[in-house]
Amino acid sequence: MRDPLLTENYNKLIEKYKQIVILNSIDAIIRWDMETKMPPGAFGLRSQQLALLSKIEHSMSIDPEIGVLLERLEKHPDCQNLTEVEKRNISLIRKFYDEQTRLPEKLVSEIARQQAIAYESWKKAKLTKDFAIFKPDLEKMFELKMQSAEILMEPKGVKTPYDAMIDFFEPKLTQEIITKVFEELKSGLVPIIERYAAHSEKIDFSVLKRRVPVKVQEEVSKSLAKFIGYDIESRNARGRIDETEHPFTVGYYDDVRITTHYHEDNFISSLYSILHEGGHALYEQNLKREWMYLPVGAGCSYGFHESQARFVENIVGRSHEFWEYYLPELKRITGDTFADVGVEQMVSAVNVVRPSKIRIEADEVTYALHIIIRFELERDLFAGKLKVGELPALWNQKYEDYLGVKVENDSEGILQDVHWSHGYFGYFPSYALGNIYSGQILQRMEKELAKWQEYISKGSFKEVREWLVNNVHSYGNLYDPLILLKKISGEEITSKPFLKYLQSKYSKIYG
Repeated sequence: MRDPLLTENYNKLIEKYKQIVILNSIDAIIRWDMETKMPPGAFGLRSQQLALLSKIEHSMSIDPEIGVLLERLEKHPDCQNLTEVEKRNISLIRKFYDEQTRLPEKLVSEIARQQAIAYESWKKAKLTKDFAIFKPDLEKMFELKMQSAEILMEPKGVKTPYDAMIDFFEPKLTQEIITKVFEELKSGLVPIIERYAAHSEKIDFSVLKRRVPVKVQEEVSKSLAKFIGYDIESRNARGRIDETEHPFTVGYYDDVRITTHYHEDNFISSLYSILHEGGHALYEQNLKREWMYLPVGAGCSYGFHESQARFVENIVGRSHEFWEYYLPELKRITGDTFADVGVEQMVSAVNVVRPSKIRIEADEVTYALHIIIRFELERDLFAGKLKVGELPALWNQKYEDYLGVKVENDSEGILQDVHWSHGYFGYFPSYALGNIYSGQILQRMEKELAKWQEYISKGSFKEVREWLVNNVHSYGNLYDPLILLKKISGEEITSKPFLKYLQSKYSKIYG
């Protein structure tokens, strides 16, 4: 029988952590409001609100009682008899506590304040296409994050400042591991791009530029949400859809919100952002209910989160079977706009391989090159090999070298992403890792759910969703990403299944 004192201390620790989780959920909704409903004049107040919340969260995170409880649990003779979930919870809280106690409160508060300031200057810089407006605030943000990274190298057990940044988003992965798998990915993508970009030049994708009013696109969004099972309309709905400049997902278990951006002459942008963000939302909403407020009751990593978003957006949403089902539905909602369009035409149009300048508009094949460019810039920035002021020129050069496109201004170049304004260095690799993970997950699913494409063609996503819930979502944060990936796929991390999936799909489309 387990010592009651062990259980008592464990429950006290979990209650402390629960309060931090709830505070984080408040912070998330305030940030959502900042990008959706907040009036422009509220910026100054909001930056102070975020800084105070960050200060309170940090204070709660470094509560000495957490350290005392952790020590009591770790030194207890019955500690090894705890369940796997309990041990993982203690391990994750220990890691979090050690990192937080190393960070000075002043630095944490300053980073939170700088996030709001840098975000505002990024918006102005993007609007005016002038990096110079953003440069001072980005330099300040980088300086603060470098200080943080150097402090956290030891508690995170990593060798470089950039590895410390990566660990926030993809625990236990390093720039060395990522560099290796990205090189494998890049070498596999090049021949696919060369072959199918040439084929794509013959495809008429003007159908995707047909005008669809915003109100009609909102109906399309609702229908897509219903298809994937993301409830935004019932009395018990736990989701909602709003419009922002940059689509994102935010929330926790019972309140998970997604956003999109509507372009009347580019309806497909919103259609796929709804599927993408919807994939994120499904992951959050289908974590184990009994793990709510626990460290294990979270997504495994940002890469795994991205794998679920890209699985829904691309593997399902760009498939022939999806458009067999959805094209008639799209025609019903949009009236005569697509009356003359056939399934083959739509499938070809949404799967063109066309090197471009904008990451969020990139096709499924070239997308990873956008991420590899960002990864290489971040890696070299944290290694001291380049300065913030050199980023625009190097960005433009890499786009010309890797994708063969010429960047005309900062808005379509270095300023296109919001991430650096928030200080999210180390985040970008997760996007391409998500593609890699999705390929390995698909390889397993095809062995166990052989008729998944048939279900999709009949308008049923239920079977795929349930498989993902059982084989991915239900694990939450019980394992680090590379361990979970091996449990799901039976393999170490490799881009080969993803490359195989691309080759198979495009050979069917183009013959």
